[in-house]
Amino acid sequence: MRLTYALPVPVVALTVIVSALAGCGSTPAPPAPPAAVGITVTAPVPAETNPAGDIPDNQAYITYGSGPGAFTLKVPEGWARTEAANGDVTFTDKLNRITMHTAAAAAPATAQSVNASVVPALRGQVPGFSAGKTSTVTRPAGRAVLYTYRGNGPADPVTGKTVRDSFERYAFFHAGHETILTLSGPVGADNVDPWHTVTDSLRWQ
Repeated sequence: MRLTYALPVPVVALTVIVSALAGCGSTPAPPAPPAAVGITVTAPVPAETNPAGDIPDNQAYITYGSGPGAFTLKVPEGWARTEAANGDVTFTDKLNRITMHTAAAAAPATAQSVNASVVPALRGQVPGFSAGKTSTVTRPAGRAVLYTYRGNGPADPVTGKTVRDSFERYAFFHAGHETILTLSGPVGADNVDPWHTVTDSLRWQ
């Protein structure tokens, strides 16, 4: 007669089984940390690959005469003219703009004064503002402080599309008045010559 004996279960196997059962428990996972509260900012829109803001080489110009500050300036013929409540005058055509602002001033602007007061103001006013360079340039009307920067242009009223713009801000001074010329157009547009034509044409009366 053959006797059959049951072999003992190895201790290692029991340990594995117990560990597996323990892992199947219903102990909840620790709660996820609360989501951080973000701050809404206006991000820069990407620059156009093929910007449509080039001013034609054969563009004709007309002479605009200001009131306060007493100056004349050549502006592209056919551009739309608007006047703001604060006296600013803007000429626009498609994606390009020329804005003129004149106010009484005790002294000419300097690169230091522009960096200290103008740049922070622009940072808070221009959507998608990106700081540029401050320099001093000479035009027929005299010395000017030039500040270049980038920002998001106004949204198209029909499509809602916004274009990334390059800005040139010139601060001139004459007879107790500061005249600011701000010229802007799409990043990458070839408007170097037209902008020179405009800024070189400034004449005091």
